[in-house]
Amino acid sequence: MTSGQVQIWHNPRCSKSRAAKTALDEAGVNYIERRYLEDPPTTDDLRAVLAQLGLEPWDITRTAEPDAKQLGVSGWSRTAADREQWIETLAANPTLIQRPIVVTADGRAVVARDEQALKSVL
Repeated sequence: MTSGQVQIWHNPRCSKSRAAKTALDEAGVNYIERRYLEDPPTTDDLRAVLAQLGLEPWDITRTAEPDAKQLGVSGWSRTAADREQWIETLAANPTLIQRPIVVTADGRAVVARDEQALKSVL
């Protein structure tokens, strides 16, 4: 992602993601849409967005997804030593990433699953 641009990690099949994209459109925000299931984030992308979010990879993991259940991620430990395993798993299985993630031009980011979170970056 180029610095100074708004980006939304978007899944058009997700109602929360569609709602966030609509809100960005209605607010007149110029943004880059990253369909992260088609263009999965790299481990470096994930490390960067986690730093911007101020979260750990397990905080943005959809543990109820079938793939997550098959991998058993809900039972994985959540320590600094386990962080890379989580990041690598998210990179390899982007369906496990919470959506939408909106990264602002000034480098902030939120998981914009509700109106309040989205308003914090508009």
